[in-house]
Amino acid sequence: MPSSRAWAWARSSTTYSPASRCRPRRTAEPAMPTRNGWLLILLGGVLIAVGRLLGLWELFIIGFGAMALVVLAAISVGLTRIRVRARRRVSPARVHVGDDGRVDIALSNAGRRSPILRIRDQVAGTGGVDVTAGPLERGETTTVAYRLPTSSRGPLQLGPLTIEISDPFALASITVAAGSTTEITVLPRVLPVGPVPHTSGDDPHGGAHMPTASGRSGEDFYALRQYTVGDDLRRVHWRSTARHGELMVRQHEVPWQGRLTVLLDNRTGSHDAETFETAVTVAASVLSASARRQDLVRLVTTDGGDSGFSSGGSHLDALLHFLAVIHPVGRGSLQKTLSSLQRDGSGGVLLAALGEGAATEVDTVLRLRNRYGRVFVVSALRDSASRRESLTLTRPFPTATVLSVADRESFLNGWERAVSGRVRVAGR
Repeated sequence: MPSSRAWAWARSSTTYSPASRCRPRRTAEPAMPTRNGWLLILLGGVLIAVGRLLGLWELFIIGFGAMALVVLAAISVGLTRIRVRARRRVSPARVHVGDDGRVDIALSNAGRRSPILRIRDQVAGTGGVDVTAGPLERGETTTVAYRLPTSSRGPLQLGPLTIEISDPFALASITVAAGSTTEITVLPRVLPVGPVPHTSGDDPHGGAHMPTASGRSGEDFYALRQYTVGDDLRRVHWRSTARHGELMVRQHEVPWQGRLTVLLDNRTGSHDAETFETAVTVAASVLSASARRQDLVRLVTTDGGDSGFSSGGSHLDALLHFLAVIHPVGRGSLQKTLSSLQRDGSGGVLLAALGEGAATEVDTVLRLRNRYGRVFVVSALRDSASRRESLTLTRPFPTATVLSVADRESFLNGWERAVSGRVRVAGR
């Protein structure tokens, strides 16, 4: 989104295969002693040295036998042949922050009875996962699983997957490749919030729950609004135009599809790590709620990114995947972005997810209420002093609401009140 390349990547990454399979192949590495094997070799060396020093041939023989046992174990493991197929599957297919993600590894044996299998799957950002599967008979299938770490959003690489086999005494082992890598994207947390309210009246793009005109032909008069490019000049209401000093047209139909523009402030100076995650969660939650209602949704960032209006699941997936990888950047200007939105004047509802900026920035956003049917400003609190008041909800104008939230719980409570209209307008 900050660039056409990044936005194209976000759209293309919405689909991926959560499952991968590979037949284990022999590696060029020989069987190596395990920790137990090295300890036994060390013990054997000590016994040999002590036996030679003291002339105790019994110790010499015991030490030599211990070392020989490790060598025999390595030879035995090196000659072992397995035909086990591994298949990795991630569920659910869409994983959000905080979800209970799960990785299942299905193992099927096409050869003779296998030894105990130790499966290791590399997980980016962690030390990897080790699980053990018992011996598999020919044709037998089993599944091992582990939990997917979903504490943070962004790309997460799984693999490569390896299988380690060892002798019964765990003195030597060999590792074979069993699966390639799988990259998934942990999407931002989406809270169960309601969509933005519909707007009506003189907003040509606001949308409404249902038409308020009583006729069925779609040509009944509904309201007056400002002229926009593309309107039929035959609908200009000249008397109102003379009174207001600008072109006014008669609106005969109320659009059924609402519009939502989400402005995400991703300037480095506006956030710390915690407040930026709160802002991303706010943007993802409200976009998802409105998109499920089939509204036209749009995401704009302060570094110049603009997704444009669209609806449907693929557009929402692209937005969520982009929000999964977005980070604060040093460039960008809130003032320039607001000026662009002021010129655009696309109507509908504007939601600005900001950091704990100055009051003048909030006031600048509120000036866009003359271009949008409703304006919501959500500011994520940053310092501990501000967090003492976890939620501040005000409505300085009839069509504008300002929320200051400290965490996702306070946002949930404040948003429910904001969209339901249970906030008194300041001064009334």
